[in-house]
Amino acid sequence: MEKDKLKLTSSEIGTLWGEYVNGTMTDVVNRYMFSIIEDESIKNIFEDAIKTFEKQKKQIVIIMENEGFPVPIGFTESDLNKGAERLFTDIFCLNYLHIMTLHGLLGHITSLGVSVRKDLRDYYDSFDNDAKKMYHQTIELLLEKGNFQRDPLFYPSRNPEFISSQDFTDGFFGKGRRLAATEIISISFNLKKSIMAKTLSIGFSQVSQSKEVRKFLERSEKTADGQIQSLTKIMHKDNLPAPKSWETEVTTSTDSPFSDKLMLYHMGFLFQAAQLYHGAGLASAMRTDLATVYEGVILKNLIVTKEWFNIMVKNKWLEQPPLAPNRKEIAKEK
Repeated sequence: MEKDKLKLTSSEIGTLWGEYVNGTMTDVVNRYMFSIIEDESIKNIFEDAIKTFEKQKKQIVIIMENEGFPVPIGFTESDLNKGAERLFTDIFCLNYLHIMTLHGLLGHITSLGVSVRKDLRDYYDSFDNDAKKMYHQTIELLLEKGNFQRDPLFYPSRNPEFISSQDFTDGFFGKGRRLAATEIISISFNLKKSIMAKTLSIGFSQVSQSKEVRKFLERSEKTADGQIQSLTKIMHKDNLPAPKSWETEVTTSTDSPFSDKLMLYHMGFLFQAAQLYHGAGLASAMRTDLATVYEGVILKNLIVTKEWFNIMVKNKWLEQPPLAPNRKEIAKEK
């Protein structure tokens, strides 16, 4: 079979669906932030992000329509309440774009990794290049404004060393060794993600119209804060700084810029994505206390995700991804 005529595989369909739904969610948030940002340099980057996704969205739609698959509903202008009061500061908006760009980079690479058709590989390769460009732009601007939070600095030892004791894994009761640089990668990464999740929970809970959604957002804030406290304690134990919080970057507005559906979906997306990062942290942890913290965080995230799923389904807000054919049901129809 000619490679240009290959049918889409289940994995390729799944990545297209996920790229579209998650992309439209982020695009609605980006459009709102673009409308409230006053700093022209930050506004310009958001304008680039909006134009970039518009191009990507058209490419995804063309492929799905050509293959006879329905284009997902995702999120649209109906999920954006134009003219809403400012909910976030310009700096938080820039940090948000940076973190979501990191999520996009991972998503595009995953999509590329399961794609066989050349047109899809070319698309995802270009998506990844777009995200890398945005990644560099956000970092440069955050550095320029003095708001990029670098990870803790390390002073190099004189010579390479080998692990010489079983105590290397012991982190309890103050007997364990100091954190390894390989462990700090995930700790810092997860802290920054949890800090953003907490900040969004605070902002979203202020403006949510539904009492049920508001209560969930308040619980998700507490869950994210618990994760921040647990990982920060590990860092402080070794006299290492943790990233600063962003709660003060949320205004006191109660005027909702988004639908409750979008805000709830967004939090679910962040908690589900966090599971991947926490899993990576657990895999890299060689200290028992750190591994225990990650295990607890993952368990609490599962509980939050289950509650999120129930609310989304109850309100008919959770769009169903393409399913494998039900062969038994097809056989019954004959």
